Amino acid sequence: MDNTVLYNLTYGLYVVGAMDGERPVGCIINTCFQVTSENPILAISLNKNNYTLEAIKRSKRFSLSIIAEDSDELIIPTFGFQTSKTANKYEDFGFTMLDGTPIVNGKFAGRLVLEVIQMIDNETHEVVLARLVNTMKGTGTPMTYAYYHKVVKGHAPKNAPTYRKEEDPTVKKYVCDVCGYVFAGDIPDDFVCPVCKRDRTHFHLME
Repeated sequence: MDNTVLYNLTYGLYVVGAMDGERPVGCIINTCFQVTSENPILAISLNKNNYTLEAIKRSKRFSLSIIAEDSDELIIPTFGFQTSKTANKYEDFGFTMLDGTPIVNGKFAGRLVLEVIQMIDNETHEVVLARLVNTMKGTGTPMTYAYYHKVVKGHAPKNAPTYRKEEDPTVKKYVCDVCGYVFAGDIPDDFVCPVCKRDRTHFHLME
């Protein structure tokens, strides 16, 4: 079976926000779709290792911020390549509360607030079915997963359902030993990690 056919499925990119007690947490997802039209229900997928999933299980409510092509370029590495268990991902952006959920400040194509209806086990991931309770309009063109790969040159973290190993083994990849951010290609000597701000000495060639 040729699984590369799956690469042609279309996806968007979203920041999920939830409250971990009094602390906002969040992550990046690329799997979200509308299930029903009347009194809308949506579905998202989260890896079981994702700390934000644990917060959603406790709070039963979360937000989605639809990433736009011109959203802050640091949103994806900050929310996608480190864990909310130890990192304050909102530190450099700030956040606003909307119906009991945190939404990261900045330019996005729209915001949604959802309340959990059901969680379905899917081996490595859980699908969360949730009812739409509020929206906030945004601006800009929603960033597709294809745009992220072809224009931004980004890669999916291992927790993403669409993660796949690099097809081109000749492309060098370097990983930050502090936050786990991955840089593909020849890394400049003056490179600074966009997530944790550490210098080039913290990046090591991945085997």
